[in-house]
Amino acid sequence: MNLAFIPSPSTGVLHLGPIPLRGYAFCIIIGVFVAVWLGNKRWVARGGKPGTVADIAVWAVPFGLVGGRLYHVITDYQLYFGEGRDWVDAFKIWEGGLGIWGAIALGAVGAWIGCRRRGIPLPAWADALAPGIALAQACGRWGNWFNQELYGRATDLPWAVEITDGPNRVAGTYHPTFLYESLWCIGVALLVIWADRRFTLGHGRAFALYVAAYCVGRGWIEYMRVDEAHHILGLRLNVWTSIVVFVLAVVYLVLSAKLRPGREEVVEPEAVAVAGAKDGDTPAADGKAKDADAKGAVEAGAAADADAEPKDAEAEAADGEAEAAAAAEGKAEDKAEAPGAKKL
Repeated sequence: MNLAFIPSPSTGVLHLGPIPLRGYAFCIIIGVFVAVWLGNKRWVARGGKPGTVADIAVWAVPFGLVGGRLYHVITDYQLYFGEGRDWVDAFKIWEGGLGIWGAIALGAVGAWIGCRRRGIPLPAWADALAPGIALAQACGRWGNWFNQELYGRATDLPWAVEITDGPNRVAGTYHPTFLYESLWCIGVALLVIWADRRFTLGHGRAFALYVAAYCVGRGWIEYMRVDEAHHILGLRLNVWTSIVVFVLAVVYLVLSAKLRPGREEVVEPEAVAVAGAKDGDTPAADGKAKDADAKGAVEAGAAADADAEPKDAEAEAADGEAEAAAAAEGKAEDKAEAPGAKKL
């Protein structure tokens, strides 16, 4: 008998009048807000504009939800299209069932559309959002706790999760794989943040590191689960998916580091243009001040010239009087000499 365990909620939904409030949905919503909040801080730190991450998330999140549901329904089609099943249940996303692989794949398509509309490189946006996505997964995994699903093998460890009787489950204590993955995702987020600061990751390498690190944890956690799943060569389908995606992420890391080392200098041209316009305000003001000074100097010179004009007139008048006096003296001398000439 277990002396300690993690109890499961008695219900995964609360009713506010006719409105159902589902724990699974709340965990997803909280995860989205955490991802956008952290992604925005990282985007601004890299030179982007505040709010850009949220604007692109408007495209990425709906695409991601559809992609995650499609992956789950396709890989577990027997739950919805098998004998005695109702295919309408495939649309009941609130009951759980989102595949992270499909969510990332189709979410990237939505993000690409949003980035293209803003003239932003998708790899740079993905790098900024990478640790936030990991934290969003950490939050979202607690939705499995509310739904009492995706647990591991039976165990009597003190941190085992208690599962009650219900559809497709047997009461007992099991490995809380939702908790393992939640903690692992927090570790992945911290790893990406540290590596990004230490090695200045760019051109999608921070996102690739997140993918590779998540796949490592998902592989061993998936191996512990006991829920129904397809097997290939003795391994669960999601284990094989983790292996393939891990290899692709590592290959991208290596090739990207060789072909495009360093980090993008400009992640959002519009933000650079706005910053340049603000920086240009001071030189313009200085130019206006210089123009004003020059204009003042010209006006001062004109005033000085105006003052000098009366002085020049006085000087000319004085010169005229002197010339008139000299002319008068000359005439007087001529008159004095004239009589003398007649006497001779």
